[in-house]
Amino acid sequence: MSHQLLIESDAHQSRIAVLEGGRLMEVRIERRRDERLVGAVFKGRVTRVLPGIEAAFVDIGLERDAFLFAGDIQDQQRGVEEVELQLDVVDGAPKRSITQLIKEGQEILAQVVKEPLPNKGARITTFITLPTRYLVLLPTSADLGISRRIEDAEERQRLDEVMTAIRPPGQGLIVRTVAEGADTSTLEANLERLTRQWIGIERRFQEVTAPALLHRDLELPMRAVRDFFDDSFEILWVSGAEIYEQVVGYLRQAAPELVSRVELHVPEGTLFERFGVESELERALSNRVWLPSGGYLVVSPTEALVAIDVNTGRYVGEVDLKETALKTNLEATREIARQLRLRDLGGIVVADFIDMDDPDHQAQVMTALEAELADDRARIRIGDLSEFGLVEITRKRSRSDLVSQLTRPCPTCRGLGRIKSETTVLLEVRRKVLERIAELGGRPLQIRVRPEVSASLEGEHRAILVELEERLGTRIQVEADAGLRAEEYEILGG
Repeated sequence: MSHQLLIESDAHQSRIAVLEGGRLMEVRIERRRDERLVGAVFKGRVTRVLPGIEAAFVDIGLERDAFLFAGDIQDQQRGVEEVELQLDVVDGAPKRSITQLIKEGQEILAQVVKEPLPNKGARITTFITLPTRYLVLLPTSADLGISRRIEDAEERQRLDEVMTAIRPPGQGLIVRTVAEGADTSTLEANLERLTRQWIGIERRFQEVTAPALLHRDLELPMRAVRDFFDDSFEILWVSGAEIYEQVVGYLRQAAPELVSRVELHVPEGTLFERFGVESELERALSNRVWLPSGGYLVVSPTEALVAIDVNTGRYVGEVDLKETALKTNLEATREIARQLRLRDLGGIVVADFIDMDDPDHQAQVMTALEAELADDRARIRIGDLSEFGLVEITRKRSRSDLVSQLTRPCPTCRGLGRIKSETTVLLEVRRKVLERIAELGGRPLQIRVRPEVSASLEGEHRAILVELEERLGTRIQVEADAGLRAEEYEILGG
């Protein structure tokens, strides 16, 4: 199956998409005003220690204090589960009380492992992880690990010997999947970069006053190249000459054999439109997902879990009820796996399959589900099929899901549904206007939007208006129209 990676970046946001066999499987979006925090290293100060829940709050300079579990404090020895790779690890020492591990007012070195949410602070750990393409350095832990996706026993043995030989004293290492086949000199070069990075973090920790940011991970486009792009991808499409040069420059050093697979997208429409990603993103905002046979899924995120209901819909089958249920459920396994990746759903997911009495049919569906979920980069665990047709899946993620990123709670329905945020609408307007540059030919343009969208365009997102006027060579009149429905806008002119 052919894999393609798309990178699209402009002054307002970066987006990447993973296509497998022509189907959109994953999307990542980062907007300039909402910079990613996962992977960032801070010098923080402990503000409260809560023995009752074995946790502490730490001021790292954000709006809300970060949350630190006792198990994420360095003295509490453990494995490397937070690295978001499936690894062989060794657990550590006996558990100690949080009051023995940390004190109020103490200054600590910590890394963000989960983004803050509207009602929650970021989650942090004192077990620092610094990644390169082939290795992850664990400077505050002595654990060693090799990605479980490397299955060849001889290769695992070779990598283990190399890792043991080059590891810094008292520090740990993880060998990533793409390191399979990498020679010792390549791994040593990766480790040297990581070591310099860690020395810089330690030096800054001594120099600055808490709270302070010490280190931030790469931005989305380069992080995608580092973490995603490997031999399984047929091509990497990049929109924008500047990002293209950065990607090629990085790969010339890190993976020169992949440079020939990088292609610059020459604008005729946007890269995401060319590959149908925009329309797929629109469909990903719906709670109903159609299956090939006419059945459908209903995806319903709640505060506690995500429920996915499988329905036969328009499909009435050709043989009998058992075969109808089996075919629909088998189609559902593929789409459930895709929706988890595409929407980046996490936590507890409960899939409600159509009831099946035949044990062979049940086994087929569970085998198919496990096979479809095997390609997911996130850490996943699958429960058994219950007598009611329910399967519990846990999926680890560290950021907001796709729908939360692209929408906001709807004031009309009091948060029961969702509409696109002002930023999403404005970026859509920007894209539509840029598509019409040639036909407008410098003639005046009028944009009619909802009042809240107009206020955003004239205020915090004025840079979009300035950019469009410069690109068009003319002024743009923005009209606030309360009569427009939510998400609705009009572009008049030309």
